[in-house]
Amino acid sequence: MIEAGPCPVVQVKFADPDGYDAVQLAFDAVADRKLTRPELGHLAKFKVGAHRKLVEFRGGIDGAVEGEAVTVSIFEPGDKVKVAGIGIGKGFQGTIKRHNFSSGPRSHGSHNIRKPGSIGASDDPRHVCARASRWPGRMGGKRVTQLGVTVFPGRRRPEPASSSRAQSLAPRTASWRVRG
Repeated sequence: MIEAGPCPVVQVKFADPDGYDAVQLAFDAVADRKLTRPELGHLAKFKVGAHRKLVEFRGGIDGAVEGEAVTVSIFEPGDKVKVAGIGIGKGFQGTIKRHNFSSGPRSHGSHNIRKPGSIGASDDPRHVCARASRWPGRMGGKRVTQLGVTVFPGRRRPEPASSSRAQSLAPRTASWRVRG
């Protein structure tokens, strides 16, 4: 499931005055005290409240008007979209999990079960390029982009039992399912 919006349109850029076509969207509303005065001035110029993030999309969105909100309704079932975000961090991992190395022999007294093994020649060349070698290290937690994801219509979740807590947790926006 993805959630898109509501994201207010901060600025619409055009090729003639700005040199390129783009739409600038804001998301993650915050208190005014958490932004600098230049950021607040830029948002106030386009009549948008304080938001933590500003993102610019090249090419623009048809019918985008400054100050209006963009929601999930701009997507149609069958649209191909590019989804980008921060992948799940997995911490410090060894070479078997991080680079799909095979493990060593597990029996006959082997001490080389999950070790990386040889990474280069012994005497000549003596030096192994560290940047090209695949070592253990931090895995995940980086920006990941998935291209060509198809948008499918989502189902609305059934309304929960009528309690004040359940009503506060109920989703208030439409959702779409995404399949890669």
